[in-house]
Amino acid sequence: MEAPAIFTEADFYQQNFNPRAYLEEYYSMSEGKEWANVFLMQNLRSLHKMFSLDELRGGTLIDVGCGPTIYQLLSACERFQEIIALDYTDQNRQELEKWLRNEEGAFDWVPVVKYVCELEGDRLKWAEKQEKVRKKVKQVLKCDVTKANPTGPVSLPPADCIVSTLCLEGACKDLPTFCSALRNIGTLVKPGGHLVMVTVLGDTFYAFNKQVFSSLCLQKHEVEAAVEGAGFEVKLSEAQPYTESTESMDCQGVLALVARRRPS
Repeated sequence: MEAPAIFTEADFYQQNFNPRAYLEEYYSMSEGKEWANVFLMQNLRSLHKMFSLDELRGGTLIDVGCGPTIYQLLSACERFQEIIALDYTDQNRQELEKWLRNEEGAFDWVPVVKYVCELEGDRLKWAEKQEKVRKKVKQVLKCDVTKANPTGPVSLPPADCIVSTLCLEGACKDLPTFCSALRNIGTLVKPGGHLVMVTVLGDTFYAFNKQVFSSLCLQKHEVEAAVEGAGFEVKLSEAQPYTESTESMDCQGVLALVARRRPS
């Protein structure tokens, strides 16, 4: 499999992205999907490590490009009082809201939640953690990272922290767009606040359900330079190689990054 000839931008997601098929492919933690399990567990460990840093705590956390997922909030929910989740694609927000409302037929995140509870030292607290996430997510809103105000026409007060996992590389067709998107989402965090990112490196596509989506092929130094250029100071930046063999993506590694927004 290879990357689409034309980069799959926002409208393609709105028309073609099937959140349930995506969740089943990448987050079901099922046997026979070792490549996906390794990818997910590696990212969960990175998020656990980043959200264990002393300075990562506060009132509000904004999740930029949440997709239909909650894995990126499982460590974060212990450190922030309220969470606002943002995504461009309507069906992703609907899928997320289905889980938040604990509706019948919502995706089963229990194996993932249990894994994070294990990282935190108490696997038995999984039900409590699910409830914590459900209580703390106060709003689920539409966003477009290519706009100067990503949540327009809504204006959000700047948050203590923003988290963005596997989002910008799927939304930005080239490096200038990526840099611009980082500047745009940077406005959502207050000076002195933090940015937490999980970004795939060297990846040109990801696929599921016979649909192929583009990914901007990034290197570690490019992401760091873009973050600095958006008004942040990089505090932690760790790239881990990804060596599993799969036809569902061509990811070479994953970057976990924490940065602090410079006082304006």
